[in-house]
Amino acid sequence: MKVSIVGAGIMGLGTAWALERLGHQVTVFEQGPVPNPKGSSVDRHRLIRYPYGAAEGYMRMVADAYAIWDQVWADLGETLYRPTGTLCLSRTGAERHRASIAALERAGHAVERLSEAELVRRFPLVNAGQVDAAYYLESGGLLFADRIVAALARRLAQRGVEIRPETPVAEIDPDRGFVTLADGTVVGADALVVAAGPWVARLVPGLGRRVKPSRQVVAYLNPPDDLMPLWQAGPMLLDIDPSEGFYAVPPREDAGLKVSDHRFSLSGDPDGDRAGTEAEVATALASCARRLKRFDEYRIDRLQACFYTVEPEEKFIIEPVGLSTYVMSPCSGHGFKFGPLLGSAVAGAINAGEPGDIAAWAAGAMQ
Repeated sequence: MKVSIVGAGIMGLGTAWALERLGHQVTVFEQGPVPNPKGSSVDRHRLIRYPYGAAEGYMRMVADAYAIWDQVWADLGETLYRPTGTLCLSRTGAERHRASIAALERAGHAVERLSEAELVRRFPLVNAGQVDAAYYLESGGLLFADRIVAALARRLAQRGVEIRPETPVAEIDPDRGFVTLADGTVVGADALVVAAGPWVARLVPGLGRRVKPSRQVVAYLNPPDDLMPLWQAGPMLLDIDPSEGFYAVPPREDAGLKVSDHRFSLSGDPDGDRAGTEAEVATALASCARRLKRFDEYRIDRLQACFYTVEPEEKFIIEPVGLSTYVMSPCSGHGFKFGPLLGSAVAGAINAGEPGDIAAWAAGAMQ
């Protein structure tokens, strides 16, 4: 079967990877370079972690995501992942904190609840006096996002997948599976997958009522020199509280310390400038100042804007459109880790000729 894919981020390439393994002929269209620095998949590192509050369906998907990543590493011949462990903090987000622990323990994860004294002893970067509750998991780590996208694109090209950078798609025909390129060329296929990130509603207008592009700014920081070894050996930090939470992605190899929060701007133009401003990260940095010791000694290295595609309940959208097309909008700021897993599910649906329960599963329903 001939399949066209719009978008060469982790969702598009993950789907192409799975389709090629099933024996299909695949072409991937990308409006910019590959990797595309404006794409939602391209940054130095992204997190893969099990805590998910009450969203137990997504928590249980993480084990399957790890299994698929292992297949990707075997195919690439390199592992672009580093384990870190996961330290979860709570100040005002006690309900989410308790829900995460309950779901994790139901799934058999060993959750280490930390007293204030244990937090001080084991994680001296944290200002324990500003934390009401904390727990630690041995699992969790970093995915080197930009390197993964580049390596997948190279490997797919070696295996015969046609990767077409700088080839914008202007319009799709979801019933026939055809795309019309910006230069007017019409490219036919037996099936089509649209994985166009924050631009998805331009090609699938019906999604404009369900998802919204959201400009999100992250800060790369330089901690004091004497604290850098602690960060380089330390875990990811998560406090996904809507009022004053933050997350910290620890430095590994040449990827630096990154912080931000999970508040959605629900604004911005994904075609616009990606330089961030301090005002856009002020709330996240204020949260860091409360939770991290000596934060006044940290310095901003750079600020960078990326785009989420936000669904109001932070659920993934993967569903058929027309007779020959699947749309993928699995984002809301937590999709990268699931890319090859979700792509494998779409490839399976195309291969089987019917969607099954893919929409409900992608939306986080327990299986």
